[in-house]
Amino acid sequence: MNILTNLTIGAVLLACGALAESKVKMEDLPLAVQKTAKEQSKNSTLAGLSKEVEGGKTVYEIETKVNGKSRDVLVDATGAVIEVEEEVEMNSLPAAAWAAILQKIGGGKLKKVETLTRGASVSYEASYVGKLGRTSEIAVNADGTIHK
Repeated sequence: MNILTNLTIGAVLLACGALAESKVKMEDLPLAVQKTAKEQSKNSTLAGLSKEVEGGKTVYEIETKVNGKSRDVLVDATGAVIEVEEEVEMNSLPAAAWAAILQKIGGGKLKKVETLTRGASVSYEASYVGKLGRTSEIAVNADGTIHK
């Protein structure tokens, strides 16, 4: 590949957000984000901090572990919580959401189930290994409809 091709690929990846995430240290976060990170990581293990650009805005992800399960909190530059992604037990999902996930994965192997809370909206996401050995995800609402 020539340099122009490499630059074009890099620009496409950057535009898609694939290169926009970077690990950061607590002291590198804005003070409001540090405060939220400390509050959100109480009674848990802080697994990592990252900074990324989503839709042209800088956001921060606080990765934690609670009782062996992942809990990630996405916050904006003011420290306001945007979204909480929390690993849960499969049997804690509403029946319709669980049925939709099972139907989608078919003969695949379920890896992890999470709740996604954005404001008052709650949806459910499952990652699984499909028949071809690829890891995929499905997100559904409580009523089993696909979450967009």
